[in-house]
Amino acid sequence: MLDHLKTHFGFDAFRPLQEDIINAVLARQDTLVLMPTGGGKSLCYQLPALLLDGITLVVSPLIALMKDQVDALNANGVPAAYLNSSLCASDAMGVQKEALRGKVKLLYVAPERLASPSFRPFFESLDVCLVAIDEAHCISQWGHDFRPEYRNLRDVRDLFPEAPIIALTATATPQVKEDIVRSLGLRDAKTFISSFNRPNLHYRVQPKYNAFVSLRGMLVGYKDQSVIIYCFSRKDTEELAQNLSRAGYRALPYHAGLLREVRTRTQEQFIRDEVKIIVATIAFGMGIDKPDVRLVVHMDLPKTMEAYYQETGRAGRDGLKSECVLFYSIADRRKQDYFIDQIADEQERARARDKLRQVLAYCEAMTCRRRFMLAYFGETYDQPSCEACDNCVKATETKPRDITMTQKILNAVLRTGERFGMGYICEVLRGSRNKRVLQNKHDQLSVHGLLRDVSEADLRVRISSLVRTGELEKVAGEYPTLRVSKAGRASLDVS
Repeated sequence: MLDHLKTHFGFDAFRPLQEDIINAVLARQDTLVLMPTGGGKSLCYQLPALLLDGITLVVSPLIALMKDQVDALNANGVPAAYLNSSLCASDAMGVQKEALRGKVKLLYVAPERLASPSFRPFFESLDVCLVAIDEAHCISQWGHDFRPEYRNLRDVRDLFPEAPIIALTATATPQVKEDIVRSLGLRDAKTFISSFNRPNLHYRVQPKYNAFVSLRGMLVGYKDQSVIIYCFSRKDTEELAQNLSRAGYRALPYHAGLLREVRTRTQEQFIRDEVKIIVATIAFGMGIDKPDVRLVVHMDLPKTMEAYYQETGRAGRDGLKSECVLFYSIADRRKQDYFIDQIADEQERARARDKLRQVLAYCEAMTCRRRFMLAYFGETYDQPSCEACDNCVKATETKPRDITMTQKILNAVLRTGERFGMGYICEVLRGSRNKRVLQNKHDQLSVHGLLRDVSEADLRVRISSLVRTGELEKVAGEYPTLRVSKAGRASLDVS
């Protein structure tokens, strides 16, 4: 086994869990693998494919990812091919003939192709020794990237009753894990869970205030290094890439609306370091396999913690220190709320809201972000400080300031009579002398201007955090107002 590892994959030793997983597959056990991006999931089915008699079917959701992996395998002397919509009819027929002749060890297929009745006779004619289902979380309605075509994979067990199944994912909560096992009909599945912790990644949440200026300042520290920037919409990716290009950076947009040949060319330029910055929608995330991405930036709020974990997981796959920055604003929450409201199915809408709440809690957390993220995936992080997130790095220096800021905010809400909303409280604390503040004579309050050195974006994040922790309460109405809760009054020693 080690000979194949060295000869075909260039490694001298296995990474943690890889050898145990491979042995389980070779023993023909159904297997579920939860391993973070960059942990070496692919090897867990690629190496067994060389040792087993027959062909291994690999179900993969992205065409770009299939091509990259097949090209890499062929370059290393492993006969591999793919079947998806990018192939013309004659090329697809050629692949099928090679597979039927036993000339292919790994055949990558799109889920809809495997489920297609017209292809069923072909698949039934193959001597399938193993079925590998990559990005297995796509089968779960509880997952962050549910794909209806993956639901058809429940028929894989009937199609290949003798072949073991290995399901792999980098992002699965305990609930999603159970759903994968049930949906695929895995039999006595052996489960391997690697730590979700990526110790080389540094996590930071930054208020979205003059975001482009902040981004340019950030990029100065990443000159000539590979960067992925995620945006909410296709339009945003194109505008940001254009603005960065005007500022002298080698940046290109990448999204599903571009022609396939344009996307392929952009991805290849990024891999070859001809372009250093890719500005992408999430469509890009699962298709890139570049080990030396040093910075991943989210200009907008991700929809779920799973999506955020997977997208940030594109950074530092070579194990070297890399950074993940998320720009956060209340406006982004409203944008996400709007799209969630468009979801017709009530249960799906409720799930989307719950997942968004977790993302907001992550953004507004004042404790270790790594601990928060790992807890979301059911993993305990027992170190007092990760020393690699903004909250932990600044813990000692910001704690007194945080307490003081909290007291000032609570006092401002009380002194203004608990009759105003977040925007007005920010105006008072930042020392505004606009018409409304002057009419209310709130420029004469002791709290007026107490936080003039804090940006409005920072202040809004902190006030939202106090609402979330229960020290402030939002009073519903046409114009929602803030009031200090019992817990908030207790922290101020106010009765």
